[in-house]
Amino acid sequence: MLSIIIPARNEEKIIGKLLNSIKNQNFDCEVIVGNDSSTDSTAKIAKKYAKVVTGKWSHPGSARNACAKLAKGNYLLFLDADVVLPKNFLNQNFKEFTDRKLVSATTYVSPLSNKLIDRFIHGLGYNFFYFLLQKISPIACGFCIFCRKDIFMKVDGFDRSITLGEDHDLVRKSAKYGRFGILHGPKINVSVRRLETEGRLNYLLKMIKAALFMTFRGPIRGEIEYTFDHKSKKVP
Repeated sequence: MLSIIIPARNEEKIIGKLLNSIKNQNFDCEVIVGNDSSTDSTAKIAKKYAKVVTGKWSHPGSARNACAKLAKGNYLLFLDADVVLPKNFLNQNFKEFTDRKLVSATTYVSPLSNKLIDRFIHGLGYNFFYFLLQKISPIACGFCIFCRKDIFMKVDGFDRSITLGEDHDLVRKSAKYGRFGILHGPKINVSVRRLETEGRLNYLLKMIKAALFMTFRGPIRGEIEYTFDHKSKKVP
């Protein structure tokens, strides 16, 4: 069984799109939303589709860890509240994940934007580095990570001391116990709201810098500035 885990704080404008896209997958799974002290209607919306766990966490990794402990599934899928699943995403990618006997995995990404610059950024800033580093030092973003639950628990989940790249750290730790892979099913559709907030060039350069730092120096614990409060006026 697959358990889908989604951390969320004040995501009433966007989380319904993700949850509806999960509902339309025609795939039997458990959905858990980690409601991080939301003051809007996030929990109310989520309860229509999912089990809601409410807490006060200082980091998305902490919310993910708390929800993972309650998950009934033998397999976990971590998603962010602002992604949207395309048709057949779960059926195709989960089948490949289990068929290849991977311990952790991600998919390539596609931006929820028609702008050429956004497709370039996601192609270079994500997909190229995913492909380039997958066998040297695998990376995956928290908005889409498949992981076997037994392996997740063995590596003690997401490291709360890491300020940027705790998701990459997770798949690297898991790869010590088996194979990490990039799945070839439908790509995850990701929001561009962080790009809208930080500026596209600044964001791309920061992600490249972070990927190189983590590859050659290790986990980031404050060396690169990063904030989780990145919501823009435009959604997604």
